[in-house]
Amino acid sequence: MKPVLVAMLLALALPVRAQDATYAVRLLAPETALAAAQAAQRKCRDSGWQVAVAVVDRSGVVQVLLRDRYAGAHTPRTATGKAWTAASFRTSTTELARISEPGQPQSGLRHLPRAVLLGGGLLIEAQGSILGAIGVSGAPGGTADDACAQAGIDAIREKIEF
Repeated sequence: MKPVLVAMLLALALPVRAQDATYAVRLLAPETALAAAQAAQRKCRDSGWQVAVAVVDRSGVVQVLLRDRYAGAHTPRTATGKAWTAASFRTSTTELARISEPGQPQSGLRHLPRAVLLGGGLLIEAQGSILGAIGVSGAPGGTADDACAQAGIDAIREKIEF
């Protein structure tokens, strides 16, 4: 009797375990990532700034990278680094820069490889899910980079909030 009971319990538990073995995530479609990057670039251009814009997926893998013709040679790598950092740490790079200032408990973040702790990297979120991140480099300062990145997110808000 015991072996039959154990077998029945295992059979009932298997479907639950299979469900726990995987999960589903939402990702930006390439067209949506491109629309965000183009809107961020347009906001910076309208302000007279030549920039690079990168959009990464939730894992930090680049989906889109745009660079204005006069943006500095460092800007594609920096924009990508900002987007990757925001996605990896699940917070804006402006906030990370603030909490990692010298003397702060999180100051060691500044020494991590690939981490770019300058304003301009924002998470792209919808309905409680992180879809990716956007990074902008080349505007005069992190606040301006943030404004352009936010314009990119605002441009796709309706598409991602369904």
